[in-house]
Amino acid sequence: MNRDHINPLQWHPAVGVARQVCARVFSDGGTPADAVIAFGLAAGDAQAMTWSKAVEVIAERLCLRDLRKAA
Repeated sequence: MNRDHINPLQWHPAVGVARQVCARVFSDGGTPADAVIAFGLAAGDAQAMTWSKAVEVIAERLCLRDLRKAA
């Protein structure tokens, strides 16, 4: 993934949150694909999804969320 368009100050906390989400899914016996699906994202090839890939996908989704709706 090309993260040149994401602010590093936004990326690092998003990775932290994504890691926490993945750790929770892992401790509940889930798969990386389950973690990605929990965010409403397509897991693609569920067999090829790894935990590190799931963290990246979730973090990118958190960074690209439209924050104007929150205001």
